Amino acid sequence: MTVRPAEPGADGRVLTVAAFGRELLGRRRDRSARPTVVGLDGRSAAGKTTLADRLAAVLPHAVVVRTDDVAWHHSFFDWTDLLREGVLLPARGLAEVAYRPPAWVARDRDGAVRVPTGTRVVLVEGVGATRRELADQLDVRVWLDTDAATTARREAGRVAAGTTDAELSRRWLAAEEVFLADQRPWEHADVVVAGAATAAVGPDEVVVRPAPR
Repeated sequence: MTVRPAEPGADGRVLTVAAFGRELLGRRRDRSARPTVVGLDGRSAAGKTTLADRLAAVLPHAVVVRTDDVAWHHSFFDWTDLLREGVLLPARGLAEVAYRPPAWVARDRDGAVRVPTGTRVVLVEGVGATRRELADQLDVRVWLDTDAATTARREAGRVAAGTTDAELSRRWLAAEEVFLADQRPWEHADVVVAGAATAAVGPDEVVVRPAPR
């Protein structure tokens, strides 16, 4: 079954990535010293990672936090408390974050999920980044609306390239379908990015559509 609207035609506003970033920051309601937290959500292979990296390259003092890192060897979607308690609450409290999720410790993974002091923007990207349980931690919620044919083709490419295996992809997509059917994050998005249309324009541009209300 399809659990989100199909992407319509390639209409919408075309913005530079820098202008889009400024527009996102302008949606924040308060002007305290804490960093602005932006959630970038969408189906697997929708283009979240690419968009997050492009925004981080143009927004001063921005960092990307990937839900896949927080969820690594933990759970596909039962990671809300790890992200909230380990990353978002301390970052919003102006603390330096160097968080090692439990599975990182247990499996001796190097490094940490980091949000340095002085960070101005935290870009949380991943399926479920704008889930309802994190609503109080997010300043802006972005949904990447990428059509099913495009995401399926990209996912198949990942399997063919060996970045994931077919069985893991099958289990992930099945769990994702159930999760998104329950959460329906496109319905509470503040901003909608047309995923396939964005991929078709210049590398420094984004196609933005009105959010559903």
